[in-house]
Amino acid sequence: MTNPISDITNEVELMFLIGTNPTEAHPIIGYKMRQAARRGAKLVVCDPRRIELVDEADYWLQVKPGTDIPLLNGLMHIIIKEGLEDKKFIEERTENYEELKALVESYTPELVSGLTGVPVEDLYAVARLYAATDKAMIFYTLGITEHICGTRNVMSCANLAMLTGHLGRPGTGVCPQRGQNNVQGACDMGALPNVYSGYQAVGVDAVREKHEKAWGVSLSPKVGLKIPEMFAAAHEGKVKAMYILGENPVLTDPDANHIRAALEHLEFLVVHELFLTETAQYADVVLPAASFAESDGTFTNTERRVQRVRKAIEPIPGQADWQTICQMFNKMGYPVNYSSPKEIWDEMASLSPSMAGINYDRIDQQNSLQWPCPTLDHPGTPVLHVGKFTRGLGLFQPSEHIPPGEMPDEEYPFLLSTGRILQHYNVTTPYSKGLSSIWNKEMSELNPLDAEKLGVTTGDQIKVTSRRGEAVTQVKVTDRVLPGVIWMSFHYNATPTNALTSSSLDPITGTGEYKVAAVKLEKV
Repeated sequence: MTNPISDITNEVELMFLIGTNPTEAHPIIGYKMRQAARRGAKLVVCDPRRIELVDEADYWLQVKPGTDIPLLNGLMHIIIKEGLEDKKFIEERTENYEELKALVESYTPELVSGLTGVPVEDLYAVARLYAATDKAMIFYTLGITEHICGTRNVMSCANLAMLTGHLGRPGTGVCPQRGQNNVQGACDMGALPNVYSGYQAVGVDAVREKHEKAWGVSLSPKVGLKIPEMFAAAHEGKVKAMYILGENPVLTDPDANHIRAALEHLEFLVVHELFLTETAQYADVVLPAASFAESDGTFTNTERRVQRVRKAIEPIPGQADWQTICQMFNKMGYPVNYSSPKEIWDEMASLSPSMAGINYDRIDQQNSLQWPCPTLDHPGTPVLHVGKFTRGLGLFQPSEHIPPGEMPDEEYPFLLSTGRILQHYNVTTPYSKGLSSIWNKEMSELNPLDAEKLGVTTGDQIKVTSRRGEAVTQVKVTDRVLPGVIWMSFHYNATPTNALTSSSLDPITGTGEYKVAAVKLEKV
């Protein structure tokens, strides 16, 4: 997030939500958004499904799935046509504006309304409201990124914010909410194939040499494999072994049958887990993991805030995960002798300019710090891009409409979209009796018009089939979803939703297109 969560409570005048369902997927932020709306902040919700915050919204733009770029281009078209763009911000802080202006010229309100299903009058009203509001924040999550054009969707959100000068000030910004706890922290630590910690590129000689000196090894300048590329390579026999820590790709990754087949091709699989998950059942060795309540260390939340985590109980396996990993290092011939997570953090911070000013003592004194924090006397950075962007000038990156990788057709006439439910917030397991007692089965959402055609009512079972797999689910008949759409969560192993989802990927990030797939439905 470019801006802190506290801006929702204290600063924002307009919240523009696109592809995010905060009350279920990010409930603390969702609660703060409700508070902001009730104190008078305007709220715009762009979502194909009627999420809870629609009840608080001034405008609900019920876009057709996979049409976010046309929607954003259409709003920018109106803003430019009516002279509502922030000319000073564009001139002083951006480049490539003329290319953006030329591209969105063709995205007329009438064309965009036809593509997205949003009425023309709502496009005008929201464009004017966003451009004219002094403090407006854009919020997005997986409904934007889990598309074949996810990266371009994100760039389009940034284009809209730069066009109107809604960056670099309190109460403004582009604010993605991370999809899982400590995803931000994992990426910050370098759990990506192209960077070391602090987003330092592996291909930069000076960066690589710095890490080689610190670690006493020779390092490759080559970018590693993304997760989908790993499983594709396993299919081909190029990746022969995997170590999976705290992840259950058989249940959570798209095109799950492809994942299962890849695991079967491996010569050796280690799974480091709390439970014998669907993925762990394929393992040659299962290592016992420690939960958050058994671990010391840090979590970094969605606003880049590094926070201390302190164990409540001793690890049930007898040691924390970092200790198990260190033992593997030593067995493989690379000696490591860390005595605590603090030592690991201090080494990482010493090698990462953006976090060099954060250490355990400072966190303990101040409770938390937001990076960038380059020195020990730096206060941290709540708001990014104040005065200038990291690259200097902000680059407009215009995008044409990119249709989903798969759309309904005669054989598979329904569109499947997926997401989360609050009762199983951020979990995908059947291992909690408490959670299962609250909501113990999948209840997929189906529009009443479609339910009538299929001859089903709430509680009936249907079989959902895609080109990749099938699943049986109970249905809830509701007008929360558009006709021709079925919405499913992915939390239940008895209803393996991701056996259905598309194999299409964002070509830049490798993120799966969970939000759009073609399926057919049959009453059971």
